[in-house]
Amino acid sequence: MYQIGKTQKARETKDIVSSKLVDNMENRENIAVGLDIGTTKIVAMIGKKNEYGKLEILGLGKAKSLGVARGVVNNITQTIQSIQQAVLEAEENSDYKINDVVVGIAGQHIRSIQHTDYISRSNPEEVISGKDIQLLIDQVNKLAMLPGEEIIHVLPQEFKIDGQSEIKEPIGMYGGRLEASFHVVVGQASSIRNVGRCIQSSGIELSGLTLEPLASSDAVLSQEEKEAGVALIDIGGGTTDLAIFKDGIIRHTAVIPFGGNVITEDIKEGCSIIEKQAELLKVKFGSAWPGENKDNEIVSIPGLRGREPKEISLKNLSKIIHARVVEIIEQVFTEIKAYGHEDPRKKLIAGIVLTGGGAQLQHIKQLVEYITGMDTRIGYPNEHLAGNSSEDISSPLFATAVGLVMNSIANNTQSAYKLEVTQAAPQQPVRQVVTQVVEEKIEVPVQEMETVTNKVEKEVETTENKIRRSFFDKYVDKIKDFLDNAE
Repeated sequence: MYQIGKTQKARETKDIVSSKLVDNMENRENIAVGLDIGTTKIVAMIGKKNEYGKLEILGLGKAKSLGVARGVVNNITQTIQSIQQAVLEAEENSDYKINDVVVGIAGQHIRSIQHTDYISRSNPEEVISGKDIQLLIDQVNKLAMLPGEEIIHVLPQEFKIDGQSEIKEPIGMYGGRLEASFHVVVGQASSIRNVGRCIQSSGIELSGLTLEPLASSDAVLSQEEKEAGVALIDIGGGTTDLAIFKDGIIRHTAVIPFGGNVITEDIKEGCSIIEKQAELLKVKFGSAWPGENKDNEIVSIPGLRGREPKEISLKNLSKIIHARVVEIIEQVFTEIKAYGHEDPRKKLIAGIVLTGGGAQLQHIKQLVEYITGMDTRIGYPNEHLAGNSSEDISSPLFATAVGLVMNSIANNTQSAYKLEVTQAAPQQPVRQVVTQVVEEKIEVPVQEMETVTNKVEKEVETTENKIRRSFFDKYVDKIKDFLDNAE
């Protein structure tokens, strides 16, 4: 009788464990978190896809960026404090606890190169699979870079099989020699690891790295624009990022080490006022087109410590802004020319899309069209956002953050979990919950209980590994190893 009873109880245990495991996996939300570490602000954004495939923003945290200059960390302590402040605000706004983040990387140390490589397949009679493409990408990742540099992205562009060119999707085809052209994005290893150190010291994990112009492009560009040919210009606080697409493929990336901060600095010097007043002037009254303002339009700035107020002509203000914006646009246009947009085969039919905080400057669209002669529009991330999103989030200011959340969703990450609203005990990981069900609810012999628990733990670990697996895992592991060894 005991043997029969023991077997029956073991089966009941397995049934409860299995159903609990399935319930947890089905109820598991794909919550994504993006962290935009900019020169002027740090943004933490929590989001998920709703039933219509749109991005629903659950929480947003924003902090003034201290310790970052032109996209590069120059003060670890201040950067950690700013990250923690942004993350805490996002958690409080959403009632979610953040585990890990996808981080945007930019800065003047970023450069890109074109590279062609190939592999010879051992059995041409087998169809080409994803493993072959991954083997080719891994081979490019081993390229020797300049001292102190590391590869961030290896982006396949076009493939060639046994001499047949212009193949976009080689999987499922036959061939012995698989060749591809790649867009390789490279950055300074020390700058990348400093970002990793700040994330880890803030108490969260790094699940992926994405070049910021690529994240912004995901948020504001349509597939039709990428096919037709488009240049995305993301004007941030410390840098202006460029990403060029043609035939749906990334063709060129560049980071210009100038952004909105240099405009503010010019206003500060030209008008002899403090930085805070200069930034306010730029946002409230700034224009990139000097002809718009009349000579008699004056704005009064309060004086310091009882001094007389300072009167500033809006025409002079716009002249200062115009001069610097022209310089930024001309540098970006030089990069567009370097790509070769004048070649009929490389023509950018969709023109230019402006995004980032600098895109909110009045009349900048008209100035860009005047200098480049290309059609221009302002890029908003609202196309991918759910209808109930606030107007603030659909601003060009948050394009990069929205793109990073989209990237995290694509990686199928579980970057945050829901906090209990009541005063109950904090939510526990799936594995602990399952173990407690076995221990508390059913009395079975210890040996069988351990066997079932171990099996469940293995199943949960396998599922978690699949969920957490992302394109950048290998690269992130390298950063983690470095940080662990540094300690």
